[in-house]
Amino acid sequence: MRDDYLQSALKVIDDPNILVNVISRRVKQLRRGNRPLVESLEKLSAEDTALREVAEGKITYQLATPEELARLR
Repeated sequence: MRDDYLQSALKVIDDPNILVNVISRRVKQLRRGNRPLVESLEKLSAEDTALREVAEGKITYQLATPEELARLR
């Protein structure tokens, strides 16, 4: 995993725990065959691709509201 991509993604999603979850979910999607949302001239790993997608604003996240969490219980 490239440190420059990680630092760029942390500027967009500043909570490392949330970033790990977002990247993990996206890596699973990429490995299942989903197409990357960014283009690259070099061959990137799924992790680096996901980090670039976050850094470039192609992927976002939304936290569940307390009401949504209560419905799950």
